[in-house]
Amino acid sequence: MQIPRLHPDTIEEVKQKADIYDVVSEYVVLRKRGKDYVGLCPFHDEKSPSFTVSQTKQLYYCFGCQAAGNPIKFLMELQKRSFSEVVLDLARRYQVSVQTLAPEQRQELERQISLREQLYQVLATTAQFYQHALKNFGHSALEYLRDKRRLKDEIIQQFGLGYAPQGWETLYRYLVEDKRYPVQLVEKAGLIKPRKEGNGYYDVFRDRIMIPIRDVMGRVIAFGGRTMGDEQPKYLNSPETELFSKGKNLFALDAAKNGISQFNQAVVVEGYFDAIALHAAGINNAVASLGTALSIEQVKLALRYCESKQLVLNFDADNAGTNAAERAIGEIADLAYKGEVQLKILNIPDGKDADEYLYSHTSQEYQQLLATAPLWLNWQINQIIKGKDLKQATDFQQASQQIVKLLKNIQNQDTLTYYVSYCADILSLGNSQLVPLRIENLLTQIAPQTANWAPRHSMSNRDVIPKTMPAGLFNPPPTPSKATSLLERAEALLLRIFLHCPGQRQYILNILDQHDLQFSLSHHRFLWQKILEEISDEFNLNVVSKLQNICLEYPEETALVSHLFHLTEQTKAEIQRAVQVIHTAITCMEIVMCEKRLQHFKELWQETDPEIDREKHDYYYQAFFEEKLKLQNLDKQRQFSIIDL
Repeated sequence: MQIPRLHPDTIEEVKQKADIYDVVSEYVVLRKRGKDYVGLCPFHDEKSPSFTVSQTKQLYYCFGCQAAGNPIKFLMELQKRSFSEVVLDLARRYQVSVQTLAPEQRQELERQISLREQLYQVLATTAQFYQHALKNFGHSALEYLRDKRRLKDEIIQQFGLGYAPQGWETLYRYLVEDKRYPVQLVEKAGLIKPRKEGNGYYDVFRDRIMIPIRDVMGRVIAFGGRTMGDEQPKYLNSPETELFSKGKNLFALDAAKNGISQFNQAVVVEGYFDAIALHAAGINNAVASLGTALSIEQVKLALRYCESKQLVLNFDADNAGTNAAERAIGEIADLAYKGEVQLKILNIPDGKDADEYLYSHTSQEYQQLLATAPLWLNWQINQIIKGKDLKQATDFQQASQQIVKLLKNIQNQDTLTYYVSYCADILSLGNSQLVPLRIENLLTQIAPQTANWAPRHSMSNRDVIPKTMPAGLFNPPPTPSKATSLLERAEALLLRIFLHCPGQRQYILNILDQHDLQFSLSHHRFLWQKILEEISDEFNLNVVSKLQNICLEYPEETALVSHLFHLTEQTKAEIQRAVQVIHTAITCMEIVMCEKRLQHFKELWQETDPEIDREKHDYYYQAFFEEKLKLQNLDKQRQFSIIDL
């Protein structure tokens, strides 16, 4: 919705009332450390927590990526939303009276806020109605839940299960005629539909078990209805509304978020009753998708509460369940390839779903299945070779091609090396003499430039070493003074463009994030932190003068960056080619980082005696070789050098 400009008093009150710990802890698992809290940074991938939250200062800061700010900035960055949208949500949360700069705009805003609040109220009333119907005249529905689903009354009550009576207008009469809710409001809640002939409305849900769908705060936002027989459709969800979007919500997340944090793992199942059955068995880290392919938004929603980012998809083992798992993998493959999600796939034996499995097995047995569930790549490899006779040329070729297609997307070299060896072993059909040939064949198809690579020593080695040493491999990198000079000029160019070219600011933010780069020199890092503190939904057009005023408080840190606030004829000419300059500066920053890693691995390799520790010696050489290839590629990417600029 279009949000009118908020009054400064509203913004200030929100800043005073919004608590940094309350806001951040909904998305990051925080641990107490001294006066502050620490956790894994949500803005970049890390294994050791470097993200700190200070309640006394009401600020967050990451020592890894230098992300910093207040509660408003945190939500803006994490949710990619505008300043006004975030302030408005926090105003609702902390019951701050919203004022806008124009009275008529304020009325429209309050109307939109009021609509959402009214929808929450209608849906809460409806949930109570369905629960009342279940207890008083839904005998067949209650029998279905107790006998067929084997649910105890406390679980029925915990999940607010209910019953929609058979009548076409039962709920309509209750909400519109008895409770006096406006008919348009009830329709917007997704509970009734207008008749095609245009005379009246009818209930969306009739003669169904009713399952409330709640948001993470426990508010009812929609319903899922299930028949008690084989009528179609078996499951019927509320339509998309102002409050409900299938691809952005998960069933039972409100009940599972603490369990996800406790188990450090999120389990996603297909059906409502699968999730309910798991919670009933004490496995309270389970959620269910909502009848649609699992989306990235749903994955990120579940993993907000999981420090390890481990996600287990427990879909049915039949064709439909396998297809659903394949679709889900397709949606989140990028995150999994990057290691941002530890994705596992669980297919329960005999094609059972979680609900069926728990009829005849204990929760401990199910947890054992979770513990031994294969990683998603292993599962996909098994799917590729499933039903194929690898002794037959056609099946072998088809399996090899599919495996190569899968492995091509692996970005981490260690992971790729492992899976190349893993797949080569499978394709060798137990003949160890064929493994080196299979490795070479796979590598040739995955990346032709690695065709000269061959396994060295035993298959237990974690790396593959080139047979030949490329010319110029040991050319020395630039001296530290040259590297520092290059970095100084590259970072200064980026900062100058950011300050003086408003149209390039978001682009620079995106490209730094995309390449996982940070400002390395301390004075540039200081200025960048001050810049980020001033970013809002509309970057302050007077940011240069504002930053200059702020920097007056830090004369020592500012001395080396003050020249960036002013443009000369030369620097004006530089920023006229902003896009090319940005790319060149980014590439130069990557080159300097790559050269440092190159020198580091070279020294480690030369210091390691291959007679004492052959595996470590080969590992350092492999790492050095990869950095050298990266460096060569980066040199090719440069359109022109910093000197040319």
